[in-house]
Amino acid sequence: MSQTRAFTRIPLIIQYPETLQNAETYGFVGTQGMVNLEGQLLKPEGVESKTVIIMMHPATTLQLLPVPIALAEAGHHVICGNSRYARFDASLIMEKVARDMGAYVDYAKSVLGYEKVVLLGWSGGASLSLFYQSQAERPDITHTPAGDPVDLTAAGLTPVEGVMMVAAHASRARTLSQWLDPSVIDEADPYRRDPELDIYDPKGAPRPPYTQDFIDHFRAAQLARMRRITDWAREELDSLARKGGAEYERSFVVHRTMADLRWLDPAVDPNDRVPGTCFLGNPEAANVNPAGLARYSSLRSWLSQWSVDDSRCDAVAGASRISVPLIVIENSADDGAPASHPKLVYEAAAQTEREMHVIEGATHYYKGQPELLQECLSRIADWMQRTGLWSPEEDRVTAGARG
Repeated sequence: MSQTRAFTRIPLIIQYPETLQNAETYGFVGTQGMVNLEGQLLKPEGVESKTVIIMMHPATTLQLLPVPIALAEAGHHVICGNSRYARFDASLIMEKVARDMGAYVDYAKSVLGYEKVVLLGWSGGASLSLFYQSQAERPDITHTPAGDPVDLTAAGLTPVEGVMMVAAHASRARTLSQWLDPSVIDEADPYRRDPELDIYDPKGAPRPPYTQDFIDHFRAAQLARMRRITDWAREELDSLARKGGAEYERSFVVHRTMADLRWLDPAVDPNDRVPGTCFLGNPEAANVNPAGLARYSSLRSWLSQWSVDDSRCDAVAGASRISVPLIVIENSADDGAPASHPKLVYEAAAQTEREMHVIEGATHYYKGQPELLQECLSRIADWMQRTGLWSPEEDRVTAGARG
């Protein structure tokens, strides 16, 4: 793993047909009867392989992040697959993202010729990867939580040979249920707040360290706010359906979505993170900035990816349904993925071959931590060898024979 190889970025353009009732993304993507996906194959120079690692996130691109680049430099073939909603998750439907992931898996095997595919779920990609594999092995979803047809039982999703969870949370919905600012009283007016629940107001909520009573009260208020939004979203969908006509969907703003007690009190779900910061910088600023989690959403997207009572894309649920090997790698100083989530996923996968490792001191992005990133790569390579998913000796022999 110490040798650094040059690699080539090969563009991947994947298309498959889908008829949309309503345009979900701006422009050509998906509005002309086809879903168009853009990804990259990071292929090490001089190294052929029978195994490819696929990394995919529901809402963002991954090809410039440290993990896939380091994997390619270490000799692994890596596909960074972008969903149809890349960098625009306001209308994202998780069931459709699973179909997008399936298109990459099929392309890797049928077009690129890889014999084995391993999913690496980093951050929000873990719940997607485990959701995908659970539906590929045991499909049972025919509709979205809003009732729209997306039949994964007939999608022909191809199972992969292994799944990795690295620096990841259990789901977008679970995470938002613990980040949503419960001080918001009126969704139309973010300035109307309950001061006793406003952790960023010096004169508001109690200061850290928080008592267990306050933590319980705060968490219950977060969940209550989430359910109020969910109830409203369902009422709006019902109203649109009754009216009929061309108006099919609505979008809305969710104010103040980044208020996790963990970021201010290191004793809440403890790990080695630095208090007063989060993966988006200053938590108080992140709470209102445009890039905050779930800041913009459609009614249908809220139910599919953000409502903890409705979203099916959940790593804990997915892990309990898979049969392939699973490795969970937790970063002990992660300030993006909640510390308790990796263990929940690991414990849920008791039915399959699994293992879990903690990289001490590693942050969400491994920024300035090349030695800890290298430790992550070593864990991955060792696991893939022991489970028969990848062999460096086989790769070298194949490369030599073709050369």
